[in-house]
Amino acid sequence: MSNGGGAGETPVAGRVLIALGGNAMTAPDGSATPDGQAEAIARAMERVADLVAAGARVALTHGNGPQVGNLLIKNQLAAHVVPPVPLDWCGAQTQATIGLLIMNALDRALAARGVPRPVSAVVTRTLVDAGDRGFTNPVKPVGRYFPESEAERFAALGQTWRSFGARGWRRVVASPEPLEILDADAAAALMEAGHIVVAAGGGGVPVVRDADGTLRGVEAVVDKDLAAQLLARRLRAATLVIATDVEHVMAGYGTARERPLGRTTVAELRELAAAGHFAGGSMGPKVEAALRFVTAGPGGGTRRRAAIGSLDRIADAAHGKAGTIIEE
Repeated sequence: MSNGGGAGETPVAGRVLIALGGNAMTAPDGSATPDGQAEAIARAMERVADLVAAGARVALTHGNGPQVGNLLIKNQLAAHVVPPVPLDWCGAQTQATIGLLIMNALDRALAARGVPRPVSAVVTRTLVDAGDRGFTNPVKPVGRYFPESEAERFAALGQTWRSFGARGWRRVVASPEPLEILDADAAAALMEAGHIVVAAGGGGVPVVRDADGTLRGVEAVVDKDLAAQLLARRLRAATLVIATDVEHVMAGYGTARERPLGRTTVAELRELAAAGHFAGGSMGPKVEAALRFVTAGPGGGTRRRAAIGSLDRIADAAHGKAGTIIEE
């Protein structure tokens, strides 16, 4: 199986992949109403348009946790009327919905700056291993908390639910390692043709390859940032920007020795990660994605850079002037 590598990965200066976190697509209070999502995405696209206007060639990917959570609630509330749809279907639906909002908002923001560009969204599959240990021990929570009686009803349909104490029960699914962004070639062709591309939303729709070579969707969630670094390499991006709701990665987070990381090296970040400074469910995957991207060869004379920082400073982060900047 491919791991997304290959000789075609030589990065192109000025080419940037931006991975938008959930804060880019929900209202400030975390709600995911249609109006709240549209307004949040419009604000995010203003920052992306700034970067395009400055001369960058941009591709985008995004999270989809709140949106998938809403679809799962609809599944549960309407289960007595229509059959619940599988999680891979939910992922595909949110790719299309969020992609539409991004295309419309970015069209407007680019036109306002006098730099119109075509914007396209690609429904994207991500290959995972059917034997990934995540499938035997699902731990990724999705959706909302429910009472035990509701959890039992959906467990009877084959879902896995776990108790989170006083907060209630929540569905858990596998989060397998992404191996390959299967539709990256389509995204790359669009980018070569001058499009701003939205791809691999929510980490991509997870699929496995059966013994006869056919693909099928699976009930899983792929980490958005780990998939983003694979996509960035395939699109030959020189810079990966992971936009989140904090200004910097913090070493010693929550302790008396907490400190922000500005410009750092792969060696320093790996040492901090090994010492347990980055939580597995939040900053850990972002740091790991940045490390994988920066260290993936070949370089071709263009150094890769990763940045993790605030959505409001995407352009500065892409130019190495804001956030936590990771280089070799």
